[in-house]
Amino acid sequence: MRHQKSIEYIMEASQYIAGGVNSNVRLGGQPGPLCFKSARGALLTDLDGNEYIDYAAGMGPALLGHANEDLVRAVSESLHLGQLYAGQSELELELAKRLQAVIPCAELVRIGMSGSEMVQTAIRAARSFTNRRKCIKFEGHYHGWFDNVLLNLTSSPIDPGCRSSTIPVRESLGQSEAAASDTVVLPWNDLKCLTEYLDEHVDDIACIIMEPVMCNSGVIPPVAGYLEAVRALCDKHSIVFVMDEVITGFRLGISGAQGKFGVIPDIATYAKAFGGGFPVAAVAGKATIMNAIGTGAVTHSGTYNANLVSLSAGIATIDLLRENDGAVYKKIERVGKAIMDGIRSIATANAPSLRVQGFPSVFNTYFSESDGIRDYAQLKNCDNARQREFLGLLQDHGIRPTSRGTWFVTAAHDENFVEKTLEAVRRVLDRM
Repeated sequence: MRHQKSIEYIMEASQYIAGGVNSNVRLGGQPGPLCFKSARGALLTDLDGNEYIDYAAGMGPALLGHANEDLVRAVSESLHLGQLYAGQSELELELAKRLQAVIPCAELVRIGMSGSEMVQTAIRAARSFTNRRKCIKFEGHYHGWFDNVLLNLTSSPIDPGCRSSTIPVRESLGQSEAAASDTVVLPWNDLKCLTEYLDEHVDDIACIIMEPVMCNSGVIPPVAGYLEAVRALCDKHSIVFVMDEVITGFRLGISGAQGKFGVIPDIATYAKAFGGGFPVAAVAGKATIMNAIGTGAVTHSGTYNANLVSLSAGIATIDLLRENDGAVYKKIERVGKAIMDGIRSIATANAPSLRVQGFPSVFNTYFSESDGIRDYAQLKNCDNARQREFLGLLQDHGIRPTSRGTWFVTAAHDENFVEKTLEAVRRVLDRM
């Protein structure tokens, strides 16, 4: 593929925009950050006219595919009503009712604009409820780019045996050391480590936050019984259990990870998929915790919260996902499974170390001698050089997962895309 126009665009944009991009996740790439002209269904087209089958899906939000006609129509119809009222609208009640109907923990909700913002709201509410200061998060789990949670995402794994006191590793220059000191980082899927830490430090811990599936790093599922055990520990020690469902929410099913695994947290955060590609987010949880937000004792504000475009997108997306007894999810399950099984079959003959792990709606590819990755330490031992080569060559063949090897399957992917994708994987592995 030729990418001359994208290269020229980035060179010019870098004179006006820091790095030429507006999110550091988009820095780099092969042959560099691409500039896109349009997107429809499961296809992306760049400035040079190259077409890609898109498995990045906007980093997850485009669950219905790009420019879904029903979603676009619903949002368009809201535009003549205005954008911001600096007050309430009936649409926010409609969306809240829909969220409460499908999210098991949602006794009360608050609507916002980003997952990062909702995580901070959840942590603040947990501190207020418990009158404790610290939060436990897990290495490799991403909860936004704010100072207190942007920790241990690219660093070396925590020492084996789980030290009784861990020092958070900050991921950015300028990141507050004081804010990071309120967070404890532990290895995930290690119940013994978590139990031992709580036995020594429980009086300081306000909440435990985790991705119920480690989607930002390898799409690693929880080991059997782990979520249930964490739920029990939180109940035992009066700790608030926070599930970050920014990725898993509405992607693993209409009730997200809570529905998939049957474990109900105290608070959960949402963004990405439930807006269908439009910016909208939510925090949902038990009334006893959320009430402090409602009285104003715990502050959650935002000029653009519950704007009409975002509300309309959220309502339409949830309605489309629930339509015809969840037909969208059945299609995604079928197509995603075919892609996963196909890649595994091709890898058996061409690249035995290529692994596929996750769920039909979101999975990860990686190169490892291990059959399954269960934690961050194992993920860091994978062959990242081969992964980069694989992903770069896939892009050259018109297939675009995320730069970390995550594949998001959408309602717009169908059997025709499966065949084209698997043929590209076969060619890439032959070349490698």
